[in-house]
Amino acid sequence: MGDPAGCGPQITGLAWRSRVDKSLTPFAVVSVPDVYRGYAPIVSIDDPSETEEAFSLGLPILTPPGFSIGSYETGTPSAPTAPAIIESIRCATQATIDGKARAVVTNPISKAVLYDAGFKHPGHTEFIANICKDPTERLDVNPIMMLVGGGLKVALATIHVPLSEAISSVTQERLISVATTVHTALKTDFGIVSPKIAFSGLNPHAGENGSIGREEIETINPAADLLRRNGINVSDARPADTVFHEALSGQFDAVIAMTHDQGLIPVKTLDMWGGVNTTLGLPIVRTSPDHGTAYDAAKTGSCRPDSLIAAIRLASSIAEHRLKASNE
Repeated sequence: MGDPAGCGPQITGLAWRSRVDKSLTPFAVVSVPDVYRGYAPIVSIDDPSETEEAFSLGLPILTPPGFSIGSYETGTPSAPTAPAIIESIRCATQATIDGKARAVVTNPISKAVLYDAGFKHPGHTEFIANICKDPTERLDVNPIMMLVGGGLKVALATIHVPLSEAISSVTQERLISVATTVHTALKTDFGIVSPKIAFSGLNPHAGENGSIGREEIETINPAADLLRRNGINVSDARPADTVFHEALSGQFDAVIAMTHDQGLIPVKTLDMWGGVNTTLGLPIVRTSPDHGTAYDAAKTGSCRPDSLIAAIRLASSIAEHRLKASNE
């Protein structure tokens, strides 16, 4: 559902209305019907298995027992909606873990609204990863954020931390873990047989052999060397001002950026409306539009569904690739 006061209801209704032209995989929304009145015809369902049949008639809405949404005004953050937003994420994730759905697509949330309600996670990614953890600890969950858009696939070595902390978080152990997850995902989720991955540099010009920073020499390049010894094709640190152009030209299948903004700026510049956030390293498929709640656009009714449609299409594609990989 995402934040009902934000763009989620509008773009979900618009995505359903585009279903014929975009050949969208049928989807259902964990919410209550009233949120979508006026955006699309509504079909209430009791189980995800009813989605495909209902989808041709209207937007399927799955309302869990006891689920309710507090009062809100479109375009205005509303604290009473927080419990329902959190429960919608949990229900959709659990349904996918249980095999009742093939993927989770999360509409945008306002973390500030959730924090005020006691939400303890930095965002969707960490919350969903926590739900996916095997209580027997036999399943390793290593969530990695990857942005897909504008011809790029960009994974992040660090995510939602201050830049001063991000720099110290770039360790060999972290880079090896991220690159290993990205390598596996490129094969199983995107069908790339022999992935080629680039590390961006942390410093300008990738440190210029240590003259403007030693993180490349002491951390990034040694991690790349260890990865290559283990059969993962990853470059030494490449200057961040050119590596994305190299990826666009086909030299690399994905770039691992060292910091959040370093990775997101090129994707959003190239494809602001159609970029998709996908979480690698989970036992389920999860994607999301690569934008926020857009309260102002929600208030004026000017929301665009491009990124949500792309997120639904990518989720379906990844699910198909995973099914194919599991059968090989």
